[in-house]
Amino acid sequence: MAKKFKIKKGDQVQIIAGDDKGKTGEVLQVLPKKDAVIVAGCKLAKKAVKPSEQNKEGGFVNKEMPIHVSNVKKVEG
Repeated sequence: MAKKFKIKKGDQVQIIAGDDKGKTGEVLQVLPKKDAVIVAGCKLAKKAVKPSEQNKEGGFVNKEMPIHVSNVKKVEG
């Protein structure tokens, strides 16, 4: 049975726990199997990237990481 979330892709949410507490952002992706969401501009991590066609240099890229759904709340507006 699929899990039901009140938070959908494109919703505005506020982080209520963790290092990014108080920040708001748009939900980019919902991950129901992990009970998590990915919020734009929140919980950034540096990831090493190998050189490729799109990124000739390689190096480090800031990437949003999943946040547990219990640590976010929907914001009206």
